Amino acid sequence: MFKKLKGNREGFTIIEVLIVLAIAGLIMLIIFLAVPALQRNSRNTQIRNDAANVLAAVNEFISNNNGQPPTAISAASGTVTVSGGASTSSTTANIRGGTTVGFSSSFNGATTPTPVDIAIRTNSVCSGNSPASGPGRAFVAAFNIENSSSTTTPQCIQS
Repeated sequence: MFKKLKGNREGFTIIEVLIVLAIAGLIMLIIFLAVPALQRNSRNTQIRNDAANVLAAVNEFISNNNGQPPTAISAASGTVTVSGGASTSSTTANIRGGTTVGFSSSFNGATTPTPVDIAIRTNSVCSGNSPASGPGRAFVAAFNIENSSSTTTPQCIQS
């Protein structure tokens, strides 16, 4: 008789369901906030690696050609080609497809690589995060990285 009065108590209460939904919503919020930062960091790492690869190709070119600096750098289909005069052998490096590389044989005062992704400059050194005029055989790679406020910050690495 008491079994009939007690009733059927199977399933979850509304409070339990709401708690589970709140926890799931919190987890989803954390994921949606973290994913853009992870993607931005990945892009920044890729552009840094590409700039380092291009500078390594420039250094290899100089080593292979008795200290002669390159006169041209071109990028196509994920490959950068560093070349010089008629009596030199070119050097290649792999970068992400679609990355543009510019080359300037003298420091032109520009601190950001617009409109290219990576700007290679001779006669330059890194002064903080920007290229500055330097000795004749010095090379730098200038590029921009994204920051959390959706703007870019100039970066510079030198060979």
